[in-house]
Amino acid sequence: MPLVLTRLLALLVIISCAPFPAAMAQSLVPQQQSQDQSEAPAAGSDYEALADILENDQTRSVLIEELRRLSGAVDAPVPPVAEEVSVARRIAGITNALAEGFVAEIGEAYDRIAGLEMRAVSSDGVRELGQAALDLAVVVVGVIATLLILRLAATMVYRRASDWVTGASGPRVWLKRIIAALGCSILDLAIVVVGWVVGYLVALFVMGEGGRMDTRQALFLNAFLVIEIIKVAIRLFFATRYDGLRLLPIRGEDAAYWYTWLSRAASFLGYGLMVVVPIVSFNLGAAVGGVLAALIHAIGLLMAVIVIRQNRRPVKQRLQAMAERSNIGFARLLLGTLARVWHLIAIAYFAVLAILLLVQPETAISFMIAATLQTVVALAAGMLLSAVIDKAIRFGVRLKPQMRTQFPMLEERLNAFVPTTLKVARIVIAVIVAALVLDAWNVFDLFDWVGSDRGLAFVGTLVTVILILGATFVIWLLVSSWIEYRLNLGGDDATVASSARERTLLTIFRNAFTIALVVMALMITLSELGLDIGPLLAGAGVLGLAIGFGAQKLVQDVITGVFIQLENAIYTGDVVTAAGITGVVERLTVRSVGLRDLSGTYHLIPFSSVDTVSNFMRGFGYHVGEYGIAYREDVDEVIEVLKLAFEELRGVPENAANIIGDLEVHGITAFADSSVNVRVRIKTLPGQQWGIGRTYNGIVKKRFDAAGIEIPFPHVTLYFGEDKKGMAPAAPVRLLDTGTAIIGEDGVDAPETTGAKASVPSPGRAPRTRRKKRDAPPEQDIPSEEEI
Repeated sequence: MPLVLTRLLALLVIISCAPFPAAMAQSLVPQQQSQDQSEAPAAGSDYEALADILENDQTRSVLIEELRRLSGAVDAPVPPVAEEVSVARRIAGITNALAEGFVAEIGEAYDRIAGLEMRAVSSDGVRELGQAALDLAVVVVGVIATLLILRLAATMVYRRASDWVTGASGPRVWLKRIIAALGCSILDLAIVVVGWVVGYLVALFVMGEGGRMDTRQALFLNAFLVIEIIKVAIRLFFATRYDGLRLLPIRGEDAAYWYTWLSRAASFLGYGLMVVVPIVSFNLGAAVGGVLAALIHAIGLLMAVIVIRQNRRPVKQRLQAMAERSNIGFARLLLGTLARVWHLIAIAYFAVLAILLLVQPETAISFMIAATLQTVVALAAGMLLSAVIDKAIRFGVRLKPQMRTQFPMLEERLNAFVPTTLKVARIVIAVIVAALVLDAWNVFDLFDWVGSDRGLAFVGTLVTVILILGATFVIWLLVSSWIEYRLNLGGDDATVASSARERTLLTIFRNAFTIALVVMALMITLSELGLDIGPLLAGAGVLGLAIGFGAQKLVQDVITGVFIQLENAIYTGDVVTAAGITGVVERLTVRSVGLRDLSGTYHLIPFSSVDTVSNFMRGFGYHVGEYGIAYREDVDEVIEVLKLAFEELRGVPENAANIIGDLEVHGITAFADSSVNVRVRIKTLPGQQWGIGRTYNGIVKKRFDAAGIEIPFPHVTLYFGEDKKGMAPAAPVRLLDTGTAIIGEDGVDAPETTGAKASVPSPGRAPRTRRKKRDAPPEQDIPSEEEI
């Protein structure tokens, strides 16, 4: 039984390993003659062991039972295990697989080389090998000679084309350069093809027998064609001898540097992998060919590292300069990052290429080309979209003048929101580009992740949140724009009061609506993100109840403020008296009102403290003037003077525009202590009564002075008394030269006074003083809007 299992395992190993050398030989070496195939190592002993197993009945039955058991184990259903692999684990798996494959390849090559048996080489074999080498050398010399002769003949064409380009000037010089470079490249390519054809003719009809050629010569000619075509493409951008045939705008020294290194790398890698490795693999075995290929890859990687290290600083400086000149945010960030780590990325790129060529030679080139193209396309698309976004951010949103008039805050809101949204979009684009780059290198499978349940859930949640936020902003923008449109509607004088009321209520509604909308959007967004908003709602309800009980004054402020607004009591810009304070309303919220009084002091009054609101700005206003005149004056004359003063007042256009009625004369309103009071009233526009009143008072004063009408003022009269007969005693008054009156009683001098009038009490009676006072005309103490 152990022997059977051992032989069975050996058979499976032979079957699994057999296609590898056959596939390698088929891909690297053309089909050989029958005598070359006979030299390949045979596996006859293994097939003979299998034949022995099948020939014996006992071992054959055991083998059949074992195969059935293995078949049952293989056919048994294995439950799939769905496991989400993170990016870090995927990177670790890839690097681990590459390292293990590299080590296994090296170990297998070492084992095969150690197991090689040196075979004796006959003199005929040596003679044949020398003859083959001589034939190959003749073909190589023929191809190189043909190439040199044809290029020497085309030198004149190259020189004239270069002079045609370098001697030109103007805007079409680049077009001439492109035409000359492409034309000379086509000529150079034709020379290469002619040299390749000449090599095939020499190999077939000069060195070959009967139109047949050696495999080594075919390998060289094919490699020659591929490598020279690559060199033609390199010369198209890095022409060294002719500056006019170089597409890249670089110096001749730089072009010579890059052409030298690139042509060396192309020749070394091309001839090494396409000629030397197949020949060595065919003659010495695939293991030795694999080791030689690994050595060639290592030398190529070393050459790439040397070139990268030599150009690290110049490329860094150029990338930094490009980043500073770039106006695109994504490009500036990408170039700045590449300037610091480009050499590491380049070394890693060539290292991955070398390892893949060693471990997976069949798919390495196609994988690297596909990954590189996807990376370049993703980065280019990201930079293009970022450029469009940056341009949109700088340009902003521009509305028409009519829309700016109707919606004055719309443009500002859009310019505040759109750049933020575009910046978020730019971040999303950068994340998508990074995911595509990782997907290109099999580090992160983007499309499989998007198709998975977790990816679909994440994308769906992200799209839903974006739609919620976008809809919230659109709704808020529409409501705010409508409110602004209503606030900026023009109207006549009859709609001024309603417009002011609407302005105040709409402003309060906008604030309340914004708060409610933000809270709702936040709750819905949290719900979409998977958070349970039930506790939040319950907590908000409890918190609101606690605030309601603990802030009753606040609730009273809000409720009172709402009803005051609904009853048109206060508008912004009104002159009101609230809580004993008179001033202009500067700020009005649902909780409080802000007043600025005549002295400039700002008062913030909560509505709970407002019992009565006195508004001086409703519909119209009155200047109420009450003027006191002496008792001796003619009242009718005074009224005529007041009317003339009103006509003079209304004769000024600025005043007439604010007066909306005739003078109302109420007549005598009171007999005061020392005056007769006459009252008049002037009807004005709201808020203009104070200015009209001040102007009218000035005109009345001038008119009274001109007409000789006395305006009484407070004064004092000394009364010396009288006797029973009604006669007043003589006052002992003596006038001095200095104008000082000495008033005495019974010959006793009194203190000196400096007045021209004096009263002396009569003998036996104390003097009495009678004071007559008259109040000044009342003044309007209501502040005007201009004074405030």
